[in-house]
Amino acid sequence: MNAPLPRACAAMLRRDLMLAWRRRGDLAMPVLYAVIVVVLFPFALGPDLALLQRIAGGVVLVTVLLAMLLALDAMFASDIEDGSLEQLVLAPQPLALMLGMKILAHWITTALPLIVIAPLLAGMLHLPAAAMPALLLALLLATPLLSLLGAVLVALTAGTRRSGMLLALMLLPLCVPVVIFAAGAVTAAQEGLPWFAPVAWLTAALILAVVLAPLACAAALRIALDS
Repeated sequence: MNAPLPRACAAMLRRDLMLAWRRRGDLAMPVLYAVIVVVLFPFALGPDLALLQRIAGGVVLVTVLLAMLLALDAMFASDIEDGSLEQLVLAPQPLALMLGMKILAHWITTALPLIVIAPLLAGMLHLPAAAMPALLLALLLATPLLSLLGAVLVALTAGTRRSGMLLALMLLPLCVPVVIFAAGAVTAAQEGLPWFAPVAWLTAALILAVVLAPLACAAALRIALDS
């Protein structure tokens, strides 16, 4: 008897979170990378407080997005190796919805710790407290958008040798608009200007990606597994 859809989604999310917890040493790598990069910026640029405040938002955003890229290549790697992805394709539940749960688990285990430490990273660069809400909201919108876009590209490059290099080359151009709108919101908040417009564009892009990215990811994985 087939499991109800909500129970199947919860089971998929719980399974991926448990597997990630067993490899919790790998989960610390993006966080460690982000901390190291941000700590090195004041040493490289000097103690100019005005300069550090001006670049703080952009540095934190770019660092978090690049740290997420480190773990993106492994999103479906273990499932392809042990054959569980083929079982998922044959399951009666919608493949796109199950992949959406996997993408959500990846965001929780990779991006959420980075968002938690983002105020600390921004504090190292003396980001004004008035811009902190804009930074956190921008990260809450930009990181799931990156996970959804990355999942489609990971599915397209599944089974390809040296897919990490190919994935980076394909994903980095897609990150540019995300960084522009997110950094624009933070910069506007620093200058005391309204920052709703960049956030609205990020929200619209995220809603569109939530609807379309799992469907595209499912189609790409079916093509990759059939070939």
